[in-house]
Amino acid sequence: MSAANKELTGTVIAAHGRHYLADVDGEKIQCVTRGKKTNVAVGDMVHVKKTSNDQAVIERIGERSTLLYRSDQYKSKLLAANLSRLFIVVATEPGFADDLVSRSLVACEAAGIEAHLILNKTDVTDLLPRARQRVLPYAALGYPVHEVSATAEPEQTVATLKPLLDGQRSIFIGQSGMGKSSLINLLVPDADIAVREISAALDTGKHTTTFTRLYWLDDAPENRAAIIDSPGFQEFGLYHLSEGMLERAFIEFKPFLGGCKYYNCRHLAEPQCAVLDAVSDGRIARMRHELYGQLLHESAQTLY
Repeated sequence: MSAANKELTGTVIAAHGRHYLADVDGEKIQCVTRGKKTNVAVGDMVHVKKTSNDQAVIERIGERSTLLYRSDQYKSKLLAANLSRLFIVVATEPGFADDLVSRSLVACEAAGIEAHLILNKTDVTDLLPRARQRVLPYAALGYPVHEVSATAEPEQTVATLKPLLDGQRSIFIGQSGMGKSSLINLLVPDADIAVREISAALDTGKHTTTFTRLYWLDDAPENRAAIIDSPGFQEFGLYHLSEGMLERAFIEFKPFLGGCKYYNCRHLAEPQCAVLDAVSDGRIARMRHELYGQLLHESAQTLY
């Protein structure tokens, strides 16, 4: 097999439209897919064949351990592949959306990814009690909450988060204004340089915040811990989750599943429903059950 036709293996470290950047043994190679398929995600292991010195075609995608994506009724948007942990960044200010947090947690449960919350800007002390109160329901469900202040206590922030990232493929998500970029810049000191390099390679120019990218946290190949930074978004559609997937993705439902009178209970208005009984007596938060109902409604609207 000639060098030009040799199949190489790499990791997708950035995606912008139908253009991808793969890290192949430390070399960054621009990649495209054959035809119009765009089912490649950042974090994917890909098998590529070079078409020139720094360009290649993606022949196939390696087997994925996990895939995180969001969807509306028309299409889905891949966020990242082969993740082991997801960190939802919230802050004392501006206010964060419970809907986005809960949807992200449901997506993690459905995908088999461990979820954590990061409460940033703890130096805004007058708003801290309110923020702590708002993350309490998630902590009560068993999701770890890590309090940090990226700007006021950078060294302590790194000391808190770095051990959680070691050996993991992590993604940071959150609404704009939560301080996600500040956290990434702390944890990846050369992040700004990397973004410029990736942006130039993908020819995205100044649009550096509109694509997802992966940063390696160390050089040890057996560890290869990585952080994936995704653009801020305000909505997390989960139209692709079926009824069965949804009821299992709400971890507080699990003790009650199988305890309903009807085997096909949807846990909405059925008599003698164990889940509804748990909502009534406070063992399941009403806010979370309302979201479950909304997600069930959405899953019935899927058109793709």
